[in-house]
Amino acid sequence: MALKIGRKEKADLGILEIAALLHDICKSDELKCQGKFCHAEKGARLAEEILRKYGFGEEIIAAISHCIITHRTRNNFQPETKEAKILYDADKLDAIGAIGIARNFMVAELIKTPVLYTGNEKKLAKSGMKHDYTNNDTAILEYEIKLKHIKDKLFTKEGRRIGLARHKFMVKFFDRFWEEARGKR
Repeated sequence: MALKIGRKEKADLGILEIAALLHDICKSDELKCQGKFCHAEKGARLAEEILRKYGFGEEIIAAISHCIITHRTRNNFQPETKEAKILYDADKLDAIGAIGIARNFMVAELIKTPVLYTGNEKKLAKSGMKHDYTNNDTAILEYEIKLKHIKDKLFTKEGRRIGLARHKFMVKFFDRFWEEARGKR
């Protein structure tokens, strides 16, 4: 997805490809320790070490590191370069639509949270509930807090086009989910 958007946006595909390959290098560690560190920050540092080991120049390393550290919504870093914005969009697009729904439920299982806890996820989301890796942090809460807002946070024209289509599919799915959860279907 990053390369597809990168071609449309005329980005540096070399930087983008390496950043895409390395951007989640520390994600599984973050999940295992239930979010005690930011995988993007740790991943950017690890990527720098790897790239130096293989003789990449500091300018390229900095560009790739910037892409990696800014691809995450749950830290305070903002993408500034075209390549960082594209990686951000590609990563977020992976979190919505059919793949995003499947991934959301898979992560809920991985961190041992239920699909639906109270049926009040919409209220919890509006109350400012944050992700806390407890039983309150369900797959449905992830949708209510984060996933349904992703389309509004994309940077690139191509990312927004793809995001809108994926968003529409996801909304239909979760509307149906709530109908079934409430016994209406």
